Amino acid sequence: MTHPPFYRKRAARRLRDAAGTIFIGLGLGVDVAAAAEAEKPVSAISSHVEAAPDHSRLVFDLTGAVEARAHPAANPPRIIVDLPEVAFRIDPGQGRSAAGSKLIKSYRYGQFAAGRSRVVVDLLSPARIMKAGVEGNCLIIDLAPTTEANFNAAVAQSAAAAPAEQPATRAETAAPPPSDKPVVMIDPGHGGVDMGATGKHGEQEKTIVLEFARALAAKIEQGGRIKAVMTRNEDIFLPLAERVRIAHHNNAALFLSIHADTLAEGHVEGATVYTVSARASDAEAARIAEKENLADQAAGLESKEESGQVGDILFDLTQRETRAFSAQFSQSLIARWKEAGSLNKNPARSAGFVVLKSYDIPSALLELGYLSSEKDLARLTSPEWREQAAGKTAEAIEAFFAARSREARAPEKPRPQ
Repeated sequence: MTHPPFYRKRAARRLRDAAGTIFIGLGLGVDVAAAAEAEKPVSAISSHVEAAPDHSRLVFDLTGAVEARAHPAANPPRIIVDLPEVAFRIDPGQGRSAAGSKLIKSYRYGQFAAGRSRVVVDLLSPARIMKAGVEGNCLIIDLAPTTEANFNAAVAQSAAAAPAEQPATRAETAAPPPSDKPVVMIDPGHGGVDMGATGKHGEQEKTIVLEFARALAAKIEQGGRIKAVMTRNEDIFLPLAERVRIAHHNNAALFLSIHADTLAEGHVEGATVYTVSARASDAEAARIAEKENLADQAAGLESKEESGQVGDILFDLTQRETRAFSAQFSQSLIARWKEAGSLNKNPARSAGFVVLKSYDIPSALLELGYLSSEKDLARLTSPEWREQAAGKTAEAIEAFFAARSREARAPEKPRPQ
């Protein structure tokens, strides 16, 4: 029997209306929409600090219950709270201060690794964990004053009981398929629980640089001559050393880290390009490097000194050549950014950035501008400017690889007899 069109449409509507529920008569009794909702991570929708004379309480309002594990950490003193994946739908600036608390300086939150989130509480003075768990749909962290000796003892005890967890490495996955194109590794700074700099209207560095990195990768891929790979393409935390390992894992021929800083001086503006050096080119470069090198601490990780490379002649020659290529790329990038019209008055700088210390991959760090500058902030949040600046950056990358290709094809000069 063939039903008329109006009947078929009505039947289709009924099926759509009933799609959320599988009928009890089928013996399943499952609400498909509810099941799909259950697969979503719990959300944090608000947070606040309650200060009392004898303790401080940090509260996150959640949409469901989660398990929480908390431990203290030192250098600087912090409380780390690990959670399953939680979607933090909270004003980014919410945790920048904890007015009235004598214990809590600030707090931050975000994804720490795949399927895991973290809250990091910066302390004004040593504190002990009275409570860290969920009551109803509230995550409650109660802290009380303690002595420095007792705090350090608690840190040592926690470390001995359960060594600090590291986010799962991405560089140990299967080797990427071979590419006949040179690979540029684009590294959006910060991410997840490490928010980076924050603008006065709540703009976040980690989001701005990710959007720029995506635009840049698209421009490079459109050119068809270079393969673009990103260290992260989502709002997730990556340790500094892991970013470099990902570059090596993908056989990168160039590494470009993307950042955006903030300053107390709101009049300072414009992009800056940094290369690595043992001694900073100036005090501002030293300050920026020191700040960026603390990114792991921002996520609650302990700082670890990377073991140095063997200082043989081959290593020294490779490192010297790599740094020369890094400087060459820096000059190319600055030349293109002059056309974008937003360069810092001192655009070429150097300092000891951890992410630029690969001895065999030419590396640079592009500071897009300052979130503390109204002019820069307007540019950084403009899709039109982002496309233009990403295009100029892609041109600089293509020019760098074109120059390398010409050098490789050039005949070797005869040596003098």
